[in-house]
Amino acid sequence: MNRKPLQAKKRAFRVLRSFKTAAAAGLFCTAFSGCSTLTQPIDGVPANRLPPEFFAEPKNDLVPVDISLLSLEPPRDYQLSGGDILGVYIEGVLPFNPPNAPPEPPPVNFPDADSTLPPSIGYPIAVQDDGTLALPLIEPLQVEGLTLDQVREAIRDAYIDSEILRPEKARPIVTIIKERTYDVIVVREDTATRSGGGDEIRGLSDQSASGGLVKLRAYQNDILHALVETGGLPGLTAKNEVKILRANKADQRKRAQFVQQFYAQQQAAKLNPCAHLPELPEDPSILRIPLRVKPGVVPNITDADVRLESGDIVYIESRETEVYYTGGMLGGGEFPLPRDYDLDVVGAMALAGQGLGASNNQRGGGGLGGGVSSIGGVPPGLVYILRKTPGNGQVAIEVDLAKALNDPRQRPLIQAGDTIILQYKCEEELLNFGLGTFFTFGVRELFRN
Repeated sequence: MNRKPLQAKKRAFRVLRSFKTAAAAGLFCTAFSGCSTLTQPIDGVPANRLPPEFFAEPKNDLVPVDISLLSLEPPRDYQLSGGDILGVYIEGVLPFNPPNAPPEPPPVNFPDADSTLPPSIGYPIAVQDDGTLALPLIEPLQVEGLTLDQVREAIRDAYIDSEILRPEKARPIVTIIKERTYDVIVVREDTATRSGGGDEIRGLSDQSASGGLVKLRAYQNDILHALVETGGLPGLTAKNEVKILRANKADQRKRAQFVQQFYAQQQAAKLNPCAHLPELPEDPSILRIPLRVKPGVVPNITDADVRLESGDIVYIESRETEVYYTGGMLGGGEFPLPRDYDLDVVGAMALAGQGLGASNNQRGGGGLGGGVSSIGGVPPGLVYILRKTPGNGQVAIEVDLAKALNDPRQRPLIQAGDTIILQYKCEEELLNFGLGTFFTFGVRELFRN
């Protein structure tokens, strides 16, 4: 009797039995350990059904602001004010000469190495804070806003009217020895040493702000010159804006009142358990000047906005909070968002080390720490974007990676604070387990005996 057909039937039966056992085990393991859609369900809203108010604001089309708007236009002729130091020479008066003595020649003053002024002639006389110029034998002259030629004529007329000099002897010389300066404080959080790759966020690099006192000459006391003196426009680690905090007492009081009112509103809201705590609104006493705007938008930046006075603070704020987080099959991570271009969910996954369609056989099989290995090699195909909403709320955006690959509208933009969770679908878990079981048990049974 030929036993070969009987042996073949027995082998087939054993293979079928092993498949049944493996399938049962697979269903058990999938249901109770690996399938995150059952053990760790997330109630998500498909990306194509999400209301527009939950989407991130695109920034790919933003264009840089014309930086000339950040500077002052100097006048054709220099206008004097308090703090200017003039070189004044008046023959017979400054300096005083006895009637029979020959006149002394005027002193020549050479400017500092970093000054753009030419050499000047005369004795140094400072313009007072009230805009007056004190000279010998006459009342102080009001020179606020006058040019050098106008001051020269005013001095000549004053000495002639006082009968101190005859018209043919009144030939004063007026030059500028030193321009007035404005002491501005610049604080920058974009000039510290960076190591790249998000390390500045994880505390692996220096996050201390740099800054100092900058002396700006008259008609250069603007935002552009303050930035140029301290390193240029804000870098990629800083926000695309410049904050100005005025030093005058009125603005300081406004800022203090604003903070007090906000915290008073918070305390009142805490008394109502159903009320949402108010978010910090925009401080009206702080001037924010954007450096990138939408196409066709011309920002309303006036000379008063960019003009800096002594004590004003120019603040370049860091983007250290503009990050997104990853979890699930992507592993835990924290990554900085690009400043000047959009990043969708597929690009965010690529930055996190998981490209679309790639498989990762070294990580767990589900959710936030699943237990079934991806033996079959089928990549995970479901992504959830956990996005914060006002009032400490949250919305979960569901993204099917198969659809996202073919339809850009299925790839939402990532915004600061988002958490990306990569998971397997239940059918992907089953398929991975079935393929793994076949290559682990089925092939062995086929070649057994």
